[in-house]
Amino acid sequence: MDRSGGRNIDHERLDTLRSGHGPIQEHVIDEFVAGRLSRRAFLRHGTAAGLSLPLLGGILAACGSSAPPSPASTPAGKSGATIKVGDVVPTAAINPMSLADQGGIECIDQVGEFLVFTDHHLKYHPWLAETWKPNADATVWTFKIRQGVKFNDGKPMTVDDVVYSFKSQSDPKSASNALSIFGGTLVPDGVVKVDDTTVAFHLEQPNGGFIDAVSNDNYNMIIVPNGYDFGNYQKSFIGTGRFMKTSYAPQTGATFARNPHYWGTPAKPAKLEFTFYPNEGAMTAALEAGDIDTNDGFSIAGSPQLVTGGFNVISLKASYHRELSMRTDISPFTSKYVRQAIAYTLDRPTIVQALFKGFAGLGNDSPFAPAFPATIGPPTIPQRKKNLKLAKELLAKGGVPSGFSTPLLTETLGELPHFAQIIKQSASQIGVDINLTVETSSKYYGQAVFGKSDWLDGEMSLVDYGARAVPNIFLQAPLQSVKAKAGQGAWNAARFNNPSYDKLSKEFIATPDLSTQQRLAGQIEQLLLDETPIIYAYFYDWLTATRKNVTGVYPAITGLFLWNAAKT
Repeated sequence: MDRSGGRNIDHERLDTLRSGHGPIQEHVIDEFVAGRLSRRAFLRHGTAAGLSLPLLGGILAACGSSAPPSPASTPAGKSGATIKVGDVVPTAAINPMSLADQGGIECIDQVGEFLVFTDHHLKYHPWLAETWKPNADATVWTFKIRQGVKFNDGKPMTVDDVVYSFKSQSDPKSASNALSIFGGTLVPDGVVKVDDTTVAFHLEQPNGGFIDAVSNDNYNMIIVPNGYDFGNYQKSFIGTGRFMKTSYAPQTGATFARNPHYWGTPAKPAKLEFTFYPNEGAMTAALEAGDIDTNDGFSIAGSPQLVTGGFNVISLKASYHRELSMRTDISPFTSKYVRQAIAYTLDRPTIVQALFKGFAGLGNDSPFAPAFPATIGPPTIPQRKKNLKLAKELLAKGGVPSGFSTPLLTETLGELPHFAQIIKQSASQIGVDINLTVETSSKYYGQAVFGKSDWLDGEMSLVDYGARAVPNIFLQAPLQSVKAKAGQGAWNAARFNNPSYDKLSKEFIATPDLSTQQRLAGQIEQLLLDETPIIYAYFYDWLTATRKNVTGVYPAITGLFLWNAAKT
């Protein structure tokens, strides 16, 4: 035993624990032993690379550090309750292939399952996959699939079902929403059945964070039966999860009961009753009246009364944010100086305080949230601040010294209408007249493809983005150059086209090494500050409220999981 970096390291024990693992897993261990990874980063990167929590605990102990905390005990409350849930109206038919909205995601979460689960601390846990392992350059990821699992119709789940699900969702001809993640990374031929317990993903390019693409963060990727017709999903709600659908009425609500075929610990609630609400105000009123037990999220701007003590409030710090896109292919936003000018009109600290009362942090016009380990913040990357004098100078440099008029489209969700008004008022200070239109989410998203979506086609567009455990999807879908055949740039509402950015973002996604990620992140942050195709004004906490007698509600980074919900 010796000392390294102030720690007692038991090398004999450490060597025993680390034997038999792949190069990427070995690298994560080496980085921690050398002191280049914090304990928290080691747990996150270790689980992502396929090291189990018990093994990581052993390595921590061998290095003189405390073991990871034990899983939380089962929340108080008796099983068998009916939990009444408030959910925003799904914007379209429930279909894992096309799913993209909050209301639909939270319905599908009750019946579907993923290969891997991402928790509040951005660690990865086995789910339908028991183990996983990347090869030396992260171009092949191999998963051992859990045996003995059944769908909620009683039929066994097999590796063939897993292969079919991923081949379908990664097919460029499918128009799957998951192509926003799989584009340029995974194609159907890359999904390979190794044997009856194993599936391997052969990627088009290295991806050190591919584990996130098979987790609940990629909310489209629930496993369905081999050969399943996705168009029938709203009728069957097929899945391997703890609940099964008993009724579904578009615009109205849904009910779910325990799945009698579930492979693991049964759900605590006997029943879930979902009521769909057209807006946050109606949902908050229902919670205050006792008509529902929990909501699926709320904003400080819309429901400040929920944080005053009458309810349990669950606050999740992550990478939730809004994106204000400016069409770089439409004048005057073809000039980066004009885009920068709009960004300099925003008083971000005041916005954060007004809209979130402290439940948010500043954004700096890149998708690198403070929650991401790779993020390079101030002072290395200066925080953009309100500067009207500079903004006016930039407008002149961009060829519109007297200002201009432009439309801005957004949706009736959370604080978005309030933030849109702030953007309009802020821009007016430099002579920019914004014509604001606030639409229902259904109209705003449209078909969620170019040419058929106000979200993706608007000259200026303000949209909601959920959180992820890694920034990959934020770097890919809204910012990489549009290449439809490869599924690249699927959500590029700004029509940003920058080869240097494409190269840097792909390098970032490829590497599993944190120090390399941080170097690349700094370059990306600087490039996006200069180009400003999208304004990221803040990253906010996700807030969920329950009645005081309700326990076990678990809002994840994407979605809402209710299998431990109970009433005391």
